[in-house]
Amino acid sequence: MREDELEEIEELCSAATPAPWFVRTLDDDSAMNLVAVSTAPDTGAAERWPNFDHRDMIAATLVQHPRYVDSGDERWDENAAFIAMAREAVPRLVEEVRRLRALLAGEGSGQ
Repeated sequence: MREDELEEIEELCSAATPAPWFVRTLDDDSAMNLVAVSTAPDTGAAERWPNFDHRDMIAATLVQHPRYVDSGDERWDENAAFIAMAREAVPRLVEEVRRLRALLAGEGSGQ
């Protein structure tokens, strides 16, 4: 991965809603499952719309009614977990790539 690609990733991370992000299991207006990524942690209460703050939502991986967010492989929870985890993992991975490159550069210069 080139440095300009790392910089682009950093810019995308910086522009995104700040971390942390959480997986939320909610209900839509018809008491159907709604799986989302949110800036607020899951309460375990599976709140039904409109009893949760829509401004906390980052992304949805399942909205069943009306069915307009879905995945054919039914990995809604797994996709939401990946999105939420990536918010903090991606910037750390960029830092780790740079740290390892600096170590390798030091070895190559005889240090």
